[in-house]
Amino acid sequence: MLQEWSQLPWLSLIVFSPILGVIVLLLVPKDRRRFIQVIGAGTALISLLLSLLVYIGTRNAGMVQALTERYDWISIPLNLDLARPQGIASWSFQIPYHLAIDGLSLPLVLMTAIIAFGAACASWIIRHRLKTYMICFLLLEVGMLGVFMARDLFLFFMFFEWTLVPLFFLIGIWGGMKREQAANRFLVYNGIGSALMLVAFMIITATAGFGIDPAASDKGHFIYSGELPFLLQQLQQQGSLAMMQLPDNPFYLSEGWKMGAFVLLLIAFGIKLPMFPFHTWMLRVHAEAPAPIVMLHSGVLLKMGAYGLIQFGMVLLPTQMAAFAKFIAVLGVINILYGALLALVQKEWRLVLAYSSMSHMGFILFGAAAMNEIGLQGAVLQMVSHGFISALFFLLIGTLYERTSTTRLGELGGLAASAPWLSGLLLLAGLASLGLPGLSQFPAELLALIGLFDSMPIPAILGALGLVLSAAYVLRAVLRTTYGTPSRGNERLYDLRSIDAVPAVMLGIGIIILGIWPGLVQAPIEAGIEQVIHVLTVRG
Repeated sequence: MLQEWSQLPWLSLIVFSPILGVIVLLLVPKDRRRFIQVIGAGTALISLLLSLLVYIGTRNAGMVQALTERYDWISIPLNLDLARPQGIASWSFQIPYHLAIDGLSLPLVLMTAIIAFGAACASWIIRHRLKTYMICFLLLEVGMLGVFMARDLFLFFMFFEWTLVPLFFLIGIWGGMKREQAANRFLVYNGIGSALMLVAFMIITATAGFGIDPAASDKGHFIYSGELPFLLQQLQQQGSLAMMQLPDNPFYLSEGWKMGAFVLLLIAFGIKLPMFPFHTWMLRVHAEAPAPIVMLHSGVLLKMGAYGLIQFGMVLLPTQMAAFAKFIAVLGVINILYGALLALVQKEWRLVLAYSSMSHMGFILFGAAAMNEIGLQGAVLQMVSHGFISALFFLLIGTLYERTSTTRLGELGGLAASAPWLSGLLLLAGLASLGLPGLSQFPAELLALIGLFDSMPIPAILGALGLVLSAAYVLRAVLRTTYGTPSRGNERLYDLRSIDAVPAVMLGIGIIILGIWPGLVQAPIEAGIEQVIHVLTVRG
């Protein structure tokens, strides 16, 4: 029964289910606003239900590693004139359609589906060109889900690039006053990062990706492949061409090439994370993009950089990752303290949250730099925790802006009297963000700090100061907004409506559950981390 269940194309259904909504939307007149909103939220709900079904099924059945889909997709024959003298019967470059989930990606896929559904519900605030907006929204969801499941370097790159196009339009068309500048800066920074990532992937594939086709019946068939299991096999096998230092071996992946590829990946994923000093584009996006899109950007898209650094940078190049561990930990300290200090002096809610996101990403860098089971568990749990917290924050700030036309702290105040639900959920997000025990951020950041302290105590101690600063800037912003004398025009502010309350409560429940029962996601995370640690041990 379990084997039959695993044979269904669940992963493809999850990734491409938003396309169904896109097709329906193309047939709907643009003036049917309510119908368009229902289709967008309903399609996101389908992805959520499928993701939840896969999460429950694989977690309960212990099948996290068993759910995979692989089909031959792109095969480009290469010039055999040079290969025939070497006894090669066929030679091709292959990009398989290979999707899979493991302990790292499973919680992130479910997190993405939950936040996407919440953002779809929050998109009622979009006033113009709703049909085009929702089509771009659903296309963006396809790319985000695909990134966390792709098991081929170039398929991962395709999904990674997929997200850039719809997000560019979502920022540039439906953003704030400086939306075009924000969209252009987003595209330039992320375009440069993608180019660097592609070069690194080409270096790895042109060396470690060359070998005997495992699907061929004889040994005369060779391929170039960026498939992750194939690359790991080549890099762990001492007899592979990538590991043999011979005078006339063009496929040898030397230490210099490894170091160059890792630096490119570190910069590429560091831009996406974002990591200091590549953070300025993110501030513009947080400040100008519509609130539902910032929910996706802060909650999901930033995590793509952290996921890529662990899944590809650390797993494929562990020696180079270890060499840069102290440098990454120092960057984590800078992210935490720099972001927290700047968040403390901001006068606008969106910028407080932007610098707060930058600060909390530092703990993910801590967990990655630790390169041990505890630290990596903290890093992955922090991705999920921060995803929920930042999505809840921006959902509430978006609804607040719709009611007051401002997110400046000096123009808000006294909201607890007129909007108790909004104020209460805002306080919940704030308490979670500062790491209150019993809420999701506490176990995540604690694990990251403990994991790093064993090998690098000084960065861990300095990073812990960020927890104190986070309490200061979060409570400053939340209390100034909810308590005190109501600002003019805010005395009779109406509270959350059902379309806001449903996703807000859903995210709030997720934050509480992860805080009091982190084992709900720790079990699959541990399984994924054990695989990473095994690779680090074998190749260390």
